Amino acid sequence: MRLRQLVTLTVCVHAAFTGSRMLVSLYAIHLLHASDFTVGALLSSYALLPMLIAVSAGRLVDRSGARWPLFGESAAVALGTLLPFVWPRLEVLFVGSTLIGTGFMMCHVAVSQVVGGLGRAEDRAANFSWLALGFSVSSSLGPLVTGFAIDSLGYGYTFLLLFLFPLVPLIVLWRNRSPLPRALSRQSAGGVGHVMDLLRERPLRRVLIASGLLNMAWDLYTFSMPIYGSRLGLSASTIGVVMGSFALAIFAVRLLLPIVIRHVTPWRVIIAALLVAAAVYCLFPLFPNVPMLVALSCTLGLGLGCSQPMVMALLYNSSPSGRQGEAVGVRTTVMNASSTTLPLASGALGSALGIRPVFWAMAAVLAAGAYFVRRHRNR
Repeated sequence: MRLRQLVTLTVCVHAAFTGSRMLVSLYAIHLLHASDFTVGALLSSYALLPMLIAVSAGRLVDRSGARWPLFGESAAVALGTLLPFVWPRLEVLFVGSTLIGTGFMMCHVAVSQVVGGLGRAEDRAANFSWLALGFSVSSSLGPLVTGFAIDSLGYGYTFLLLFLFPLVPLIVLWRNRSPLPRALSRQSAGGVGHVMDLLRERPLRRVLIASGLLNMAWDLYTFSMPIYGSRLGLSASTIGVVMGSFALAIFAVRLLLPIVIRHVTPWRVIIAALLVAAAVYCLFPLFPNVPMLVALSCTLGLGLGCSQPMVMALLYNSSPSGRQGEAVGVRTTVMNASSTTLPLASGALGSALGIRPVFWAMAAVLAAGAYFVRRHRNR
């Protein structure tokens, strides 16, 4: 299976994932009259179980390959989008969110391990750029399809529409059973190690810290924009357009990444992304109109979009041989720890004080993180 096929399968799963996050938030707000805290708990359920099992998932992929994990995650995402259509209740939303989040986590770990094993080491950043480009397509496709489907079909049938996306990888993986590329086996790399051995690797630890900060910025946008848009009185399709502009900007910047990576070091890109995100979160509450929301979303997308391929290339290159999947699992644990706690904390703070302190607190954290990463890198 070639890189373009893997990217296409990933787009299908990720579109269902991103679309469902927006759909679950708006469904809970408008039909179930959920509070910000309840919406935060729903979005946290996407990440709670993945946070606990991501390292084990990475070890499974290192040991047995990526085919059956990819098949299983597609089935989990399909089931998670179908259940709320069949039983439209709040508790079912929690179950569906958990299935979708866990399924996408497995997809991310498995595909990252396979893409990292393709080609030469010097091609790795470019390969991850193409994968990231696929993620940007699905990040735009999911919210856009979801927003217009809600306004035209209603919430229930939008869940059914998202159910169709993960069926594509299920069919392709079932029919195409050719072997997927794999990294060096764990046994040939010297046996099984403990996860703390990975965290003792200073270059890998720096990458994980930077990755966690960038993921916080991404998570807050995904969580806060449906709520913020609803409070401003925007329709579901308008919110989808705003969030879709974020993803389109990511797509645009990733088109240029294969050229950019020849001239700029990965750490410079990561520090710049942290500073851009901090500036955008300072400005979000000051310009509550659609044109400025689109402009700021595009700016945030440009900043965050160029950082992920750099993080993945640095992560893969910093990982011990035979433990790349496990290293991706550790990063996924860090990401899902953010995705679990950030919506809950932001929802509680937003319910008590409003959305502005949430945005400004994130801006301060990102600015401090950029300073810390820059200083730590120079050491």
